[in-house]
Amino acid sequence: MTSILDQYEQASQSSQRMKPAVEPMVSGYINMQLEDNTPMFSKQRMKFNPSDLITHAAVSNDYLFVQPSSKLTGIYLDPLGFHLLMAFTARTKVIDASPELVYLHRRSVKPKPVSKSRNYEVTEVGWNMENSSEMTTGPILLGTSQGHILETEIECDSSGDMPITGIQFHRIHSTTNKYFIFVTTRTRLYQFIGHATTTDEKPSLQSIFYSYLTMPETGFQEIISTLKYSKLQFFFDKSYNPKTFAWLTEPGIFFGQLDPTSQQNSNSLFTHGELINYPTASGEESEPAPLSFVLTEFHALLMYSDRVKIVSLLNQELVFEDIYTETHGKLKNIVRDTSKRTIWAITDKSVFRYKVVKEERNLWKIYSDKEQFDLAKQYCQNNPACIDLINVKQAELLFTKGEYEKSAEIYAETKKSFETVCLKFLEDERIDALKVYLSKRLDALTDDDKSLISMLVIWMTELYLSQLGLLRRTGQEDSQKYHQIQSDFEVFLLHPKVSNCMQHVKSVIYDLMSSHGDKQNLIKLTFINEDYENVVAQYIYKKSYLEALKLLQSLKRPELFYQFTPVLMEEVPKQSINALIAQGARLSPSKLLPAFLSCESDEEHVSEIIRYLEFMVQHFNVKDKAIHNYLLTLYAEHDQESLMRYLTRQGQDVMMVNYDLSALLGLWDSAVELALQVDLGLAKSVASQPDTDETQRQLWLSIAEHVITKNQDLKEAMSFLQECPLIKIEDILPFFSDVVTIDHFREPICQSLQEYNNQIEEMKAEIEEATRSAEYVRSEIQSFRNRSALVSVTDACCLCDITLLMRPFYLFPCSHRFHADCLASEVAPILSVARHKKLKDKQSQLAHLSAIELNTMTSSGLPLREVLRNEIDDIIAAECVFCGEHMIECIDRPSCGNVNQRVLMSLTRNT
Repeated sequence: MTSILDQYEQASQSSQRMKPAVEPMVSGYINMQLEDNTPMFSKQRMKFNPSDLITHAAVSNDYLFVQPSSKLTGIYLDPLGFHLLMAFTARTKVIDASPELVYLHRRSVKPKPVSKSRNYEVTEVGWNMENSSEMTTGPILLGTSQGHILETEIECDSSGDMPITGIQFHRIHSTTNKYFIFVTTRTRLYQFIGHATTTDEKPSLQSIFYSYLTMPETGFQEIISTLKYSKLQFFFDKSYNPKTFAWLTEPGIFFGQLDPTSQQNSNSLFTHGELINYPTASGEESEPAPLSFVLTEFHALLMYSDRVKIVSLLNQELVFEDIYTETHGKLKNIVRDTSKRTIWAITDKSVFRYKVVKEERNLWKIYSDKEQFDLAKQYCQNNPACIDLINVKQAELLFTKGEYEKSAEIYAETKKSFETVCLKFLEDERIDALKVYLSKRLDALTDDDKSLISMLVIWMTELYLSQLGLLRRTGQEDSQKYHQIQSDFEVFLLHPKVSNCMQHVKSVIYDLMSSHGDKQNLIKLTFINEDYENVVAQYIYKKSYLEALKLLQSLKRPELFYQFTPVLMEEVPKQSINALIAQGARLSPSKLLPAFLSCESDEEHVSEIIRYLEFMVQHFNVKDKAIHNYLLTLYAEHDQESLMRYLTRQGQDVMMVNYDLSALLGLWDSAVELALQVDLGLAKSVASQPDTDETQRQLWLSIAEHVITKNQDLKEAMSFLQECPLIKIEDILPFFSDVVTIDHFREPICQSLQEYNNQIEEMKAEIEEATRSAEYVRSEIQSFRNRSALVSVTDACCLCDITLLMRPFYLFPCSHRFHADCLASEVAPILSVARHKKLKDKQSQLAHLSAIELNTMTSSGLPLREVLRNEIDDIIAAECVFCGEHMIECIDRPSCGNVNQRVLMSLTRNT
């Protein structure tokens, strides 16, 4: 069971944990966890109960050494955990007593003194990180309280008596013998770099210091401190290469990135050095310096007598605080196992090990706040929500700095609201940046996002056209900016997604370009889309008729000639006819007739039309009567000599001529008019040829008007009434002069009135017949209302021969009777598909609806049940299957044989 003190400690530790470094943020991603909820730092008490109070501790390679001796000033364990150095004070208090350094091997029980350190109080040891021997330490450096540095037993003079508080050295590259050394005192950080000599294949570091003996003492970092101690720590990666260092001083921890190669350009072995202040408690202005600390990759664990504070090396924030109770005594040391990368905290009575879990989890947020966005993304662990937040922040920063296009590129990679981003650029009138954003969003869409692609294509086209239009209106059409935007626009139109989308929205794009008056780009776009119809239309719109003709001739699309010839003939008749002639038999002259008829406004146009028709008739032997009739009409109206030559060539054989002898192109009025100039009989024959009565009537009236108004001949007028029944006396009366009396028309008028009277009598007879039929129908309906029929208990169904009264049945006026289900089965196969489906629906409703629903009153005033039954009856019992229309229609079909037999049997029984 957990003791009460342990429970108190756990509660105290939990209460002191800092709030998460990441505040809630809004992202385009929904419900996505931005961080690992596992505590970043947690501790575990080890099962170890020492007999005496612990005063010193050292740890390496999973080996922990603790020492309760009061005479001990320090213990130092190499990275392998095999070699332990213990520094003692003088054994006696006599004047010539000396401190002592003792060496103990892990596999030995007997320590031995280190003679070369005699008379020196060793305060720090610099271990050789490359040493792999279990039997020897290799070359090491010893720092003394008098400020001396010893390599094994080699003494090195120093200018002061400041104790050495930290030593770290490392080879710069594994293939060289170049080393760097960091040495700290209470107030100074020294840096040494140089080549070590090799003796017995072991490096000797003395030579590194030789070059510094004759140099002024300037190559150090000094921080004023009143502390009697300081501490130096390196952080090594998994390959034991030092990455960062930290130096504990009174004002704070001096921290930097190690970069030995940078010494080539400067005198410093580190970069980005900064002083990290100690975290202060609330209400306090300053915090005392910690007693010790260890370094992780991104944090520093600061040890005080009663607590451990963990500070971020990146933003100097306190991320965790662990309070130790008096139960376990005061903290004595905190150390880090370089090999196993574990951290140990030692109190008077206990040992604790700290576990570090994903300490880099909040780095993305820290780097993002420091505007180091590339680094922030590296520590996102591919979390899309975190990456999105970083991109949004970077885009907003770039926008604030005025780098709008770069900002647009980043915005396009985020889940930020599309409308919000667009409005941001529009409100600031950053159209170029908006185009960049829209272009990037367009690239990110898939081919299935057709609606979004269409929207972006239309909008970007509008933006390009607006910019170009503004520059044209301000006289900058020849400026470099105009040409650049025009070039970008052409590249945009050739984009694969834009080209595919253009097939669906080209009409909208064409309208946009037309509204901006951008004819040049409109023609380019039509060429890109191979939309030659619009190309020709745009040439015509620009009044570039010859260019339109040139394009038409280069295309093998006759339908475009038929479409645009009317306009081209009107504007450039000669060139148009030349183009038509050049096409030869590829064009059908009859399809060009509408174009010719619409533009025969003057002699130039007529002569060109005649030239084309003559060419086609003479060179391609066109026999189409419409062409010949039209050519003959043009000859008759404009060229009498050519008319005579044409008629001569055609000859007198009616069967051989190519034109219509009775009329030209259906111009009956003109034909009759011309015929009247030749012969009245010819005019009458022409008037009798049209297919419609109304056309014939109008032509006969024209002839009558011509004859009557000419000579007022009554007999001849009367003959018209006999020859054409379509004309009445009242139709020709207006053609006579006012001096003609009605006596002259007595006989035809009476005859006309008699015809009207006969028609009236016939209509009266039809009305009387219809009245009698209606009366008969009404009487029949009335008789059916009062009609009844008797059903005997012996009556049987005409289909199944089972007693009729056993089930619901239908009784028809013809006395045939059927069970309802028998009749339904008989009728179903002969129903149409629609009526059969309706029958099934009504039967299903009647069977499945509840009683409450069936009793619901409908708009007709009847319950729903009655309405459904009536509709079923109308389908099933519309007629008797034995004597209805269906039986009559199929009486001669073999498939109806069984039904016919049942009908005969039914009739026999009834008889």
